[in-house]
Amino acid sequence: MRIFHLLLTATVLAGLTGCTGTLTNLAPEYQTRRADGLYPVAVAFETRQQSLRWNSIKPYVVVSNNFYPMRPMPLMSNRWETLLQVPADTSIVHYRYKLEWQYNAIPTPLNDSQITKPQTLRIIDK
Repeated sequence: MRIFHLLLTATVLAGLTGCTGTLTNLAPEYQTRRADGLYPVAVAFETRQQSLRWNSIKPYVVVSNNFYPMRPMPLMSNRWETLLQVPADTSIVHYRYKLEWQYNAIPTPLNDSQITKPQTLRIIDK
C-alpha cells in the first residue's frame, strides 16, 4: 500500500511540473556563402503537453546575447524560420533556438521556455 501512495504522489508531481518538448534544428550545418549575407535557419517543436497555448509561442534565434524573432513557416503550426545576417568576414556562427510560451494552469496561465544546445552554422566559400 505504501508503494502505491509513493507512485501516486510521483505521478501527481510529474503532472504538475512543466513539460518539455523536443526542439529540432532544421537548418543545415554547412551553407554556401551568399552575397547578401543572409542565411536561413529553422526549428521544429514537438510536445505532448496538452495544456500548451500554441498561439502564445514566441520563438527566437539567440546569437551571443542577441535575440532575433522568428516567423511561422507557411502551412506549419510547429515550425519557425528566420534569416541570420552574417558578416562577410565570418565563417562560423554559434547560435541557439529559444521558445517561450504559456500553458494553462489554475488560476492563471503560467510561462515556460526551452532552449536548445548550441548549434553551429559553417559558411563555406564556393
